[in-house]
Amino acid sequence: MAKEWGYASHNGPDHWHELFPNAKGENQSPIELHTKDIKHDPSLQPWSVSYDGGSAKTILNNGKTCRVVFDDTYDRSMLRGGPLPGPYRLRQFHLHWGSSDDHGSEHTVDGVKYAAELHLVHWNPKYNTFKEALKQRDGIAVIGIFLKIGREKGEFQIFLDALEKIKTKGKEAPFTKFDPSCLFPACRDYWTYQGSFTTPPCEECIVWLLLKEPMTVSSDQMAKLRSLLSSAENEPPVPLVGNWRPPQPIKNRVVRASFK
Repeated sequence: MAKEWGYASHNGPDHWHELFPNAKGENQSPIELHTKDIKHDPSLQPWSVSYDGGSAKTILNNGKTCRVVFDDTYDRSMLRGGPLPGPYRLRQFHLHWGSSDDHGSEHTVDGVKYAAELHLVHWNPKYNTFKEALKQRDGIAVIGIFLKIGREKGEFQIFLDALEKIKTKGKEAPFTKFDPSCLFPACRDYWTYQGSFTTPPCEECIVWLLLKEPMTVSSDQMAKLRSLLSSAENEPPVPLVGNWRPPQPIKNRVVRASFK
């Protein structure tokens, strides 16, 4: 590919559709949530996870985000319930954040932007491979958690401390014995809708579970995230910030709430 996608003016979200036609599709993410228009759906079940901390493998800086990768070769770390037709395997989690504390989330709630958004990506093992799941409407399930500024979150610090080893693009380091459910807020209420990946190729295969309650982190913790670089080790340093896609048209989709 001659032109690599990114978040700058010349290769950012406004240009993605030039290389990835999906980006102009009917079911794109993120979206703006207007809570007054969202109906409670009493048929929505509670969701639960059974994550095995031992399935965490590596942490990676790919120049676009930092990602923690899990062993998903069998049913080891699982998400169940909610709007989902069956169990889903945890594959990775990553974050999107801004250049300052007042923006950075991809989804917005009644116009509110959070400092960051955490995405836990799971796939439906009935499709045998992750690649096959990407082609199915119910192939992927993502839990989205907003990060808001407040008091420090100790569990999040474990993850942040590992960023030292992956400062620059292309760096990867072991990251083991981490159960990401320690990051979940106490309240499990969620909104759900049918959408897409928020990065190219923007496949429309995601059942979203967006948690109503954000996770609270400190301003210092956010600064640590923004200390990552999108440049490689031997290049002039470029801060890795502003890696969020703005809200996309909701079109004919319905957002449902698990709560009144």
